[in-house]
Amino acid sequence: MYGFNKRLKCSMDEAVGKVTAALQTEGFGVLTEIDVQATLKKKLNIDRKPYKILGACNPGYANQALNTEPDIGLLLPCNVVVREEADGSIDVSFMDPAAVLGLVNRPDITRIGMEVREKLMRVRDAL
Repeated sequence: MYGFNKRLKCSMDEAVGKVTAALQTEGFGVLTEIDVQATLKKKLNIDRKPYKILGACNPGYANQALNTEPDIGLLLPCNVVVREEADGSIDVSFMDPAAVLGLVNRPDITRIGMEVREKLMRVRDAL
């Protein structure tokens, strides 16, 4: 698998706020927020349920990874998807950095990915 998730019973805005706050407690900031729903409506006139991609970054770990492998930026940041389901619940899905960074096939990068995974799992569990 390349990710893990948690289902919430709240509004989309509340979920994004909770995720952002929980990420901050583990040292992450949200660098980007892509509103897929709005983009598809604007570009293709397609209606879909709310769907956002948050680009989360822990600067300390990002720096370690970049110092170890300069091209690692191709695999950063850690994406978190917040989307509304048909029943109105909110699904929060986290990219598994251990799986993604494992593509590099280097033990030092894999270690970073596993440490970041632990932090993101704590974020998930805090929601």
